[in-house]
Amino acid sequence: MKLIIQIPCYNEAETLEVALNDLPKHIDGIDVIEYLIINDGSKDNTVEVAKNWGVNYVVNFRNNKGLARGFMAGLDACLRNGADIIVNTDADNQYCGADIEKLVKPILRGEAGMVVGERPIDETEHFSPLKKKLQHFGSWVVRKASKTDIPDAPSGFRAYSRHTAMRMNVINEYTYTLETIVQAGRQKMAVKSVPIRTNAELRPSRLFSSMFGYVKKSMLTIGRAFMMYKPLFFFSWISGIFGVTGVALGIRFLVYLCEGRGNGHIQSLVLASMLIIIAVLAGVIGLLADVISANRKLLEDIQFSVRKMEYGKGHEESKEENEKGHAENKEENEKGHAENKEENDCEE
Repeated sequence: MKLIIQIPCYNEAETLEVALNDLPKHIDGIDVIEYLIINDGSKDNTVEVAKNWGVNYVVNFRNNKGLARGFMAGLDACLRNGADIIVNTDADNQYCGADIEKLVKPILRGEAGMVVGERPIDETEHFSPLKKKLQHFGSWVVRKASKTDIPDAPSGFRAYSRHTAMRMNVINEYTYTLETIVQAGRQKMAVKSVPIRTNAELRPSRLFSSMFGYVKKSMLTIGRAFMMYKPLFFFSWISGIFGVTGVALGIRFLVYLCEGRGNGHIQSLVLASMLIIIAVLAGVIGLLADVISANRKLLEDIQFSVRKMEYGKGHEESKEENEKGHAENKEENEKGHAENKEENDCEE
């Protein structure tokens, strides 16, 4: 079983070595552990630090592509290099490296294809009270959208099986954490959460410049994922809200019209008509999006088949195949030896 630990990096020369030193060198049930960094257009000597430390693979971007693009490039490189399990962690040493064993155990036991580390958010000192509440709220929204039971959705400390990693697609350029959970949940993948520890903060987060920006981008990411995987449900709600409001205003106008005061409330009729038209359009868009969503599922199945052919077999599958081939060759040799012996006995 081969594990590759990937670390997205952007100007992480000061903290990368600390994070690398904290990573495990041996885990029970894992035959090979290798390390990969994604250099997302760093301007400092991040790559030199990684190479001097001895990482096995480096994925280089000349310009900054963003966390989501870097994450997907890392998955691609890990799969091409035969990873059976992929663990993603941060270069700022936010997560305790020893807890990687906790992440991979459910995958080794066949209980999950994706395992997300649950941080002790309420006990994290460098999180403000507002950030803690927003983290909990965001995770609650993701749980509802994905129909999973992940208490810490924004956590970037997570493990993927080879099969699950091949199924991953990240569309937004902001972050992969929320979208991949929604995607996994909607595709009925086995997703599990395990409690993990965190280390002291070495630097402030760079993912967002303000709390408002974080909330806005997170909500857009969740909404977009919801539109992709449950479009009819999403647009039905929009259609229902506009439709009910439009009908209510229309009834209000009819009441005034029956009382002989309709001329003074013509604006209600105009607004009601506009809202009902919007409701109908939203419903039609929902139906069309649902049809497109069915095509997307077919394309994802095709993509998965292509990826299996492109990436080849993982370390464990290749190992099992070699052992099976060796056993078959041994059996054939023994059978041939027995046949030769019988022929020799007959000649005598």
